[in-house]
Amino acid sequence: MSSETQPTHDGIYDDENWHLNTGGQTIHAKRMPGRFRTLKWITATVWLFFIFGPYLRWGDRQAILLDIPNRQFHFLDLTIMPQDIWMLSLILLFFAILLAVVTSIAGRVFCGYFCFQTIWTDIFTWIEDRLEGPPAKRRKLDQAPLLERIRSRFLKHLIWLLIGALTGLTFAAWFTDAWQLWHDYLTLQASSVAWSVLGLFTAGTYILAGYMREQVCFWLCPYARIQGVMYDTQTILPAYDYNRGEPRGKMKKGVPAEGNGDCIDCNLCVAVCPTGVDIRKGQQEGCITCALCLDACDSVMTKIGRPQGLIRYASYEELEGKPTKKMWQRPRVLVYATILSIALAGIIYGLFNLGTIEVRVLHERQPLFVLQSDGSIQNKYELKILNKTDQMRYVTVTIEGPEGLQMHGVDGPIALRPGQSTPHTVFLKLPKAHLQQSVESVIFTIQDTDNSSATSSYESMFVGPKP
Repeated sequence: MSSETQPTHDGIYDDENWHLNTGGQTIHAKRMPGRFRTLKWITATVWLFFIFGPYLRWGDRQAILLDIPNRQFHFLDLTIMPQDIWMLSLILLFFAILLAVVTSIAGRVFCGYFCFQTIWTDIFTWIEDRLEGPPAKRRKLDQAPLLERIRSRFLKHLIWLLIGALTGLTFAAWFTDAWQLWHDYLTLQASSVAWSVLGLFTAGTYILAGYMREQVCFWLCPYARIQGVMYDTQTILPAYDYNRGEPRGKMKKGVPAEGNGDCIDCNLCVAVCPTGVDIRKGQQEGCITCALCLDACDSVMTKIGRPQGLIRYASYEELEGKPTKKMWQRPRVLVYATILSIALAGIIYGLFNLGTIEVRVLHERQPLFVLQSDGSIQNKYELKILNKTDQMRYVTVTIEGPEGLQMHGVDGPIALRPGQSTPHTVFLKLPKAHLQQSVESVIFTIQDTDNSSATSSYESMFVGPKP
């Protein structure tokens, strides 16, 4: 599928050359070896973590578990509670800006090498290539009678469905215990939500990666549009060197015609493109910067004895012979990098200051204080103590405040339930003679009895009548 125009001699785009493949014709891209094909397989391995991650254990539970029903995210020995959701915002900001930085520097690298749609489609078409043969044979099969197509492609579709089911099961396993989920599926005891996730992902993966393929990048994915506006003339992209390649022409008796450029119009760059783009007509919306056309062109240049790089990663300024700027000289990259650094610093700060316990103190409003019969002043507080771990914890409570301040309601260590907030009511009493002003600062500190370094403090106030 490609969307492209071709400039005329005066630089104006001619609408008559516009071509848009809306999916009426299946693209059967030629698969060939090369350094960028190898790089695509290497980068695709990052998704092995998605597949095997839920089966990693940490102690007696899953190492990474997104426990939405209990509002807890477990990462090794860290437990992220709803109170720490600001960290999730910073993580999302970090990856959003990272995408912007990479796109402004080297185009749609995410689309070409890391996107799950690209990877799954690549795997599906690899299976198709192994079972049905090269593109010419697959195109011929497209025109075969229905029964012949069903017979020839039954195994392929079965494997596609199995991959889709594995994808759905793996996704669900991130949100519940993976081994228990397998047991529930195999014994038909899984919940309706689990079955729905499995069905949706099986059908979605089968349709999107097996049938729609590059159409997803054109019509469904918002990143294709967003990343397209992040380019500038300094962005490094797969590009055809027009000055070197034109005028193109076929070879005669193995020798390029005199006066022609290096491009021999073999169309191999188009044949290997997973979206059907002709890179020789300039940068287009369909290009996902996978660089497979570079492998194809380099192989041809090697065969005809010409230098590689007719199609290469280059900026438009470089192709036009203009001096290129360094990354740190580009304002857009500097702005993105600054935001990226701030978000990363916030994430690191949050990880090192996450803590295992946390306290919040609510001062009683009605009444603010009570005058006791012995002349002292009493304030009531409710402590909200959060245990972020998955084990029982016991904490002690201490206070700092005006001289003579006493705490009542805490006779010993307070037991904290795993992963929950435990309320506890305390009273503070202060002799009226020790009250210097109507509002005094009071600091509550809780400390884990088994880990003296695990503490949390909260500053509140002690209220009394005006002296």
